[in-house]
Amino acid sequence: MAIGRPVPGSGRRFSGIYKPPRKLSIKSAAEPIYHPCQSNSRLQPPRPTLFIVLDSTIRLLVSALARLIAGLPLPVVHGLGAALGHLVYALSAQYRHKLQTMLQIAGLDSPALRRAAAAQAGRAALEMPWVWMRPSAQVLAKIAPIDWSAFDAVDRAGKGVLLLTPHLGCFEVAARCRAAMAPITVLYKPPRRAVMRILVESARNVPGLMAAPANLAGVRMLIRALRRGEVVGMLPDQVPDAGEGLWAPFFGRPAYTMTLPGRLAQASGAAVVLLIAQRLPRGRGWKIHVEPFSAAPDPHALNAAMEQLVRRFPDQYLWGYNRFKRPAGVAPAASTTPSSP
Repeated sequence: MAIGRPVPGSGRRFSGIYKPPRKLSIKSAAEPIYHPCQSNSRLQPPRPTLFIVLDSTIRLLVSALARLIAGLPLPVVHGLGAALGHLVYALSAQYRHKLQTMLQIAGLDSPALRRAAAAQAGRAALEMPWVWMRPSAQVLAKIAPIDWSAFDAVDRAGKGVLLLTPHLGCFEVAARCRAAMAPITVLYKPPRRAVMRILVESARNVPGLMAAPANLAGVRMLIRALRRGEVVGMLPDQVPDAGEGLWAPFFGRPAYTMTLPGRLAQASGAAVVLLIAQRLPRGRGWKIHVEPFSAAPDPHALNAAMEQLVRRFPDQYLWGYNRFKRPAGVAPAASTTPSSP
């Protein structure tokens, strides 16, 4: 305690009792303090204990469910997935509307195709844990013999190969079949939900398969792999972020399309090959189609190739994926066409 503390600027003293401020250590002064009125998004309130318990419980349940699915035979998984797809289609008006709208844009809409696409979407959802958590030998055993002649014809140059796999069929198994033969680096966007992100990242950690995040560091990983003469894979119909794409027609409608495949091919001289994992009926597995891509992989050529593949396997395309969405910060196609970075 102290008495007679001087009043700043007055030169006088006042009678009173005050408590000197606590000395701040370097550590405590550097630590940010949360205040409910502050707008700084980096300062988040501490999570309550109940939230932490619920979060951990959900993660355990998701992991247990994924392992349960992975332990089932593939025909059972595909059968359950088809039933799940039909159930979602029957109960969700929003999903039915989105599916019908996408099929109408493509000029492929019919009641039979809607039901078939919903069933294939359910199969795609449930087969992912099966592919992620089964031993690689068991997954590869479900793949029909592959004709790699189109791949070998361009791989002889030794400049690397860019494998493009759209949201069609089992795109998760497409990279694994190549990883069993030689190293492959795959570009991916981590799921937004923390539960799925942990599951996906751990499941994709398989020998020969390297995951590159969708950022500048990931792009550098892809370029280095191509310059080593290795294989790089990506989903060319995934909507990129602002500044990373161009508007190009897809089924006659502008779709924001990534420019990364073209930049990678130009920077490394890599060849481009299409890889499609067609889902076989009655849970027999998948058939891999390997096809050359002779044009430069710019957005217009990519969308034209993807459109042809979708027309060949319309029921196995992931119609629930909003291919025509406009990313934040991107001007509409009708007013301003974004420039390539």
